[in-house]
Amino acid sequence: MDSAPAVAIGERAIYGLSLEEVAAFVGVAAELDERLPPAELVARLEQVMVAAERYLRQFPDAHMADLVPSRDRSYCQLGYHVFVIVEAFLAATQGATLSYESLAVTPPDSVTTGADVAAYGAEVRGRLGLWSYDDGDAVVIPTYYGEQTLHEVLERTTWHAAQHVRQLMTLLEGLGLAPDGPLTAADLAGLPLPQEIWEG
Repeated sequence: MDSAPAVAIGERAIYGLSLEEVAAFVGVAAELDERLPPAELVARLEQVMVAAERYLRQFPDAHMADLVPSRDRSYCQLGYHVFVIVEAFLAATQGATLSYESLAVTPPDSVTTGADVAAYGAEVRGRLGLWSYDDGDAVVIPTYYGEQTLHEVLERTTWHAAQHVRQLMTLLEGLGLAPDGPLTAADLAGLPLPQEIWEG
């Protein structure tokens, strides 16, 4: 993450990461689609992670240090970030603050290939599989953009990871490789994804 959106009125400002909070801040009614239930979000997140692992194994090692369009981020770092998003979420469910820094963790020097990143992803996915949630709207998570419900943070985690997996698919296609089992519109339905592939 290179920056975070913000909304300002006079000398007051808030992060622009929660549409509900932005709407309340500017004094308008938010007309947002209903969030998918937590169980469905977890299932989608697991699906997105499995897809990322498949795609990462397809990348030639020689391209993992290539930079993504308009970013100072390598293919390796982008793939790793998909799973860092989930790891930071899991830490937040255990009492940690979901901080900007927790989402900006980069791969260690020992992680250089797509297979390396996929192995890390499988380990994080295993921990997600062991996680259980309570009432997602009753639990509050401290984040760098304010306190949010667990449900909201889970939704953001899911679509944030999915957005970067869409980017991995695009990078594979740019190398002339067809993504192994591409995610479809149906797989992503109900997630508030950015319209453009390279947003976020």
